[in-house]
Amino acid sequence: MTDGFTSSEINTLRETVRHALQRGDVSILEPKEDMIEPRNQIDHPLHYGGEDNLYEAIKVIEAWGLGFSLGNAVKYISRAGKKDPSKEIEDLKKARWYIDRAIQQREEV
Repeated sequence: MTDGFTSSEINTLRETVRHALQRGDVSILEPKEDMIEPRNQIDHPLHYGGEDNLYEAIKVIEAWGLGFSLGNAVKYISRAGKKDPSKEIEDLKKARWYIDRAIQQREEV
């Protein structure tokens, strides 16, 4: 397995590309949106601020040393209404849940 692909999948891809190029179809070499988007959803997604944003959620969480619960609260607050507008209230409730958990943990000490 290479980069999450089986050798069978890699061979199928090679054959597909080979046949397309034999037909003169070079469009197969152009990146497609559905091929590009998954990386954007993993590495600096826009709903958390994006790589060029000084206040991207992960940068703030790490800079402030917030830890798991408060870090997740910031994450959910920063993405509320951006990742999925229909889940804005749900994101804010998740943030509140993590804040309540952080308070509870500190009160128990």
